[in-house]
Amino acid sequence: MKTVSNCVEDILIAQPYLEEALSRNIINFSALAIELTEPISKMLKKDVKPGAIMMALRRYNPPISLSNSIKMKKVIQNLGDITVRSNLTDFTVKNSETLIDNHAQILQKINEESKLFYTFTRGIHESNIIVSSSLNDYINTHFQHETFIAVQEGLTAISISLPEDNSKIAGLYYHFFKRLAWEGVVLYEVISTTNEFTILVEEDYVDNAFLAIKRFKT
Repeated sequence: MKTVSNCVEDILIAQPYLEEALSRNIINFSALAIELTEPISKMLKKDVKPGAIMMALRRYNPPISLSNSIKMKKVIQNLGDITVRSNLTDFTVKNSETLIDNHAQILQKINEESKLFYTFTRGIHESNIIVSSSLNDYINTHFQHETFIAVQEGLTAISISLPEDNSKIAGLYYHFFKRLAWEGVVLYEVISTTNEFTILVEEDYVDNAFLAIKRFKT
């Protein structure tokens, strides 16, 4: 049978920002308890008093903060350089039987110009090709028989190198996304390889995104 404490835990786990603020003692317990009275009453299908919720909030033991863990600190200290590439276009194309063959022609062109930016991601129903905008006409020509789902120009990629053991650290990407969200950065696309993390943003968010990642490093 669910208790008030169980409900409080479910709500806090589903809202990590709230959980973190609670663990840092920057939330008014009484005000939060009143705010949670209605949803917890609905969860338990009975009236619950704010006092019981406040007691559960005070007894709640959040997990050890990832940002304070030794492993997390080590990873953050060893983050690599930040690289910014602007003037990019993101093509979202519906998967088809001819897409791979046409994509192979794009790769030949890219191979001739090593300084071009390029990434390719294939999903179940669609694929993304992100390239330097100088290739827009070339891609439109070779993909003229493909179905474009979306095309977005004027994007900037911000990449950061990750230490080799980053894949063993729980919560690393959460901290990236949290910092960007706090800065009001809207992500257009996220690209990740084993030791590299890249976000794509529109021009309006470039400065804030760069500063957010820079602050994350420091």
